[in-house]
Amino acid sequence: MPPANEQPTDPRAVSARILRWKQGALGQPADDSLAREEPLEIRVKGEAVAVTMRTPGHDEELALGFLLSEGVIAGPSDVLEVARCQQGEAALHGNVLNVFLAPKVGIDWAKLRRNVYASSSCGLCGKASIESVHGHFPPLAKREPMASAETLLQLPAKLRAEQETFDKTGGLHAAGLFTAAGNLLTLREDVGRHNAVDKALGRSMLDGDFPLEDRVLMVSGRASFEILQKALAGRVPVICAVSAPSSLAVEFAQESGQTLVGFLRGDTFNVYSHPERITC
Repeated sequence: MPPANEQPTDPRAVSARILRWKQGALGQPADDSLAREEPLEIRVKGEAVAVTMRTPGHDEELALGFLLSEGVIAGPSDVLEVARCQQGEAALHGNVLNVFLAPKVGIDWAKLRRNVYASSSCGLCGKASIESVHGHFPPLAKREPMASAETLLQLPAKLRAEQETFDKTGGLHAAGLFTAAGNLLTLREDVGRHNAVDKALGRSMLDGDFPLEDRVLMVSGRASFEILQKALAGRVPVICAVSAPSSLAVEFAQESGQTLVGFLRGDTFNVYSHPERITC
C-alpha cells in the first residue's frame, strides 16, 4: 500500500490509500485521512528535557503548557522566547523547540529530568504523586458557585462542533477552555489528550489570560490524573470530561479543591468532587 502523503490543506492530517471492507468484500482503493503524529523535542536553554509524540501545530503553546505543568515556569513572565532549532535532521522538520527563560527562573536540571521520566513511565503513584504535584501547585481554596448545570450540558456539543481535524480523521483528542457562561475561548486538537491540554494552557499564557481561575476545561475523552495535574497548574477550577475519570484523578481533584465532572453526555453527568461550584 502506498505510503501516506501529507495534505497541504491541513498540517494535522495526512492522506493514505486504503481498502474498505463493506458488504462482505474489499472495495476499490480509496483515499482516507489519518491524524498526523510526529515527535517534538523540547529544550530549555539548549538542554533537551523531553520528547513527546504530538500532532504538529501550536508547538509553542505545547512547550509552554508542558513546562507549566512540570513546574519549570509559573506564567508568561518566566519566558523570554520560544524558538525553533535550525540544526540537525529533526530540526529540519521543525520538530525541535528551544525555550529561553527569564534570568530570574532557576532550574534544578536533575530534578526536572527525574520528574519528566517519572511522569512518563508512571514512576510515581497514588498519594506520592499527589503530594509531589502539590509541592509545585497548592490546592485551590476558592470554591464558590461558578457554572450552571445547564451550561455544562452544552459544552460537549460546542467542543465537538469545532473539532475540524477530527471530522477528517476520527483520531484526535480535543481540549477546550470555556468561560463560566459557556463561551469557548480556546480549542486545541492533538493525538495526545495531554498535549491538547498543554496547547490550550500555552495559548492562554501567550494571550495573557492567566491564571485561569474562572475557566472551565472540557476534554473529549477520559479524565486522567495528568489532566487534573495540568489543570491545577493553570489554576482551572472545573474540569469536565465526556468519558470516565480514573480513581487517582478523582482522589487528586478531591484533595486539590477541583470540581471534576465525568460522563458529560446528553442531559446527564456525574460530579466526583466539590459540587459546590455547580448551580442548578
